[in-house]
Amino acid sequence: MIDTLHPRDILAEADCLIDAAACRTATERVARSIKAVAGDDKPLVLAVMGGAVVFAGQLLPLLDFPLEFDYIHVSRYGSKTTGGSLTWKVEPKENVKGRTVIVLDDILDEGETMHAIRSRVLDLGATRFLSAVFCEKQLDKPKPIRADFVGVIVPNRYVFGYGMDVSGLWRNLPAIYAVRGT
Repeated sequence: MIDTLHPRDILAEADCLIDAAACRTATERVARSIKAVAGDDKPLVLAVMGGAVVFAGQLLPLLDFPLEFDYIHVSRYGSKTTGGSLTWKVEPKENVKGRTVIVLDDILDEGETMHAIRSRVLDLGATRFLSAVFCEKQLDKPKPIRADFVGVIVPNRYVFGYGMDVSGLWRNLPAIYAVRGT
């Protein structure tokens, strides 16, 4: 149904769950928490492309301590709305060995992707793994991993904006929306 709507109609009919000001406030809070926990570690920060691009872009300038930045690209969704098998497009590099690694992502949904990232990063020799997600989706089932830092909690609806897409679009919105009827 979503794919049959014009992109502007998707947004016009969506419910705004978290406005831009609240998104900024949540990102600032996450930055303070990360600094308190890992600010002295000179961590390697890995953004999960493409969802984490907005969150990372807003968060990194707030992390006023030395860090190294890189990215990984893994997906369970592709252009689908439900998760499938994990596909690595860009894997973590050897520079994770002996490091505190902080992985940034847009949303912790079922947790399968972050769980796989954690396993891969630790297998490569990271001494500490931390995860920061902008959104955590409330689900009625257990997840295989919990995020160490969470910006906002969202209901179990199809959400987009602030890095998350709907039909490949609207990642660039400064707020979080939910598709009406989900």
